[in-house]
Amino acid sequence: MALVTLGRRPATSRGEPSRVGGILSGDNPPAERTTLVQIEQLAARTPAVSVDELLKGFFPSPRFGKVSFASYRPDPKQPSQAGAVRSLEGFAGGVGAGDGAGLFKRLFAKKDVSRAGIYLDGGFGVGKTHLLASLWHAAPGPKAFGTFVEYTNLVGALSFRKTVEALSHYKLVCIDEFELDDPGDTVLMSRLMRELADAGVKLAATSNTLPGSLGDGRFAAVDFQREIQVLADQFDVIRIDGEDFRHRGLPAAPAPLRNSQLAAQMKAEFDGKTVAQDEFSTLIGHLAGVHPSRYRQLIDGIDGVVWRNVETITEQAVALRFVVLADRLYDKDVPILASGVPFDQLFTDEMMHGGYTKKYYRAVSRLTALAREGQNHEPS
Repeated sequence: MALVTLGRRPATSRGEPSRVGGILSGDNPPAERTTLVQIEQLAARTPAVSVDELLKGFFPSPRFGKVSFASYRPDPKQPSQAGAVRSLEGFAGGVGAGDGAGLFKRLFAKKDVSRAGIYLDGGFGVGKTHLLASLWHAAPGPKAFGTFVEYTNLVGALSFRKTVEALSHYKLVCIDEFELDDPGDTVLMSRLMRELADAGVKLAATSNTLPGSLGDGRFAAVDFQREIQVLADQFDVIRIDGEDFRHRGLPAAPAPLRNSQLAAQMKAEFDGKTVAQDEFSTLIGHLAGVHPSRYRQLIDGIDGVVWRNVETITEQAVALRFVVLADRLYDKDVPILASGVPFDQLFTDEMMHGGYTKKYYRAVSRLTALAREGQNHEPS
């Protein structure tokens, strides 16, 4: 950790004789007399996270910390958006509805034939995450909210059985950005959703792919049709229409800074804040030794990041890990200053047009927004 002094103001006023002054002599501290940037390195952090701490991290990011159904603004030209709000409000009213019912009522009440989950299908930028977070806020707890990747990472950190045991006590499990990228994830999430539904847990998910089409273009989905169908059978699908960001293309990435500019820009942008400053290649290597379930804690307390010599990532496993870090930085709205290649060159052309294209487009879009915020003060 390092502290960088940005500047001092003179202690004496014009025309006054020099004297010993300062706080110890009774003077009030001058405004902004000394400004510091606290510098850390993500590559020096290896967070240890308990099971309880992992589960406590499953809540909407600060971007969606106070959203509600009322704050969602449906496009009047897209009636499916207002319809989705009504459906989710009704679904929220049913979460935990059977709690506290007596044994006689549970035995002889009419069987609930509705599906355990609700699935929001639509393109990027139509407000699916806003609505999913609104559902989470409206429903009673205990409840969990996380991305698809965070749940698979949770299983990797805890084991499948312990994850089921932990989440089976929840009333609602929300899964944002539901995607299946390999057969292992297909089988894993199929089993997890089925066991949670059998335990009475309500499920809600968002994706830009219909549940019956998950996995298409990534692996031989036909070979895992049974698992995919089990997933699809858990959900009632709600289609949300609207403009897909893929029709608009990616925003232009700002020109990277030169290495010689980084220190001055960091001082100007992160006045009095805590900054993680890393050599990009060192950070990439470090991420391989930190489980992605801990990336949220990895950036805890960081107000901005500075990366030197960003380079194109050429290995798929490395790229997918970095996508998770990009999501966590975006969740916490952490602005970025960087030198090296622009973020629209962060992944190879083959990656951007391969089976994980949606993940990489999302990462580039989010990193670009954070770079625009850090360099140009544009809200991300």
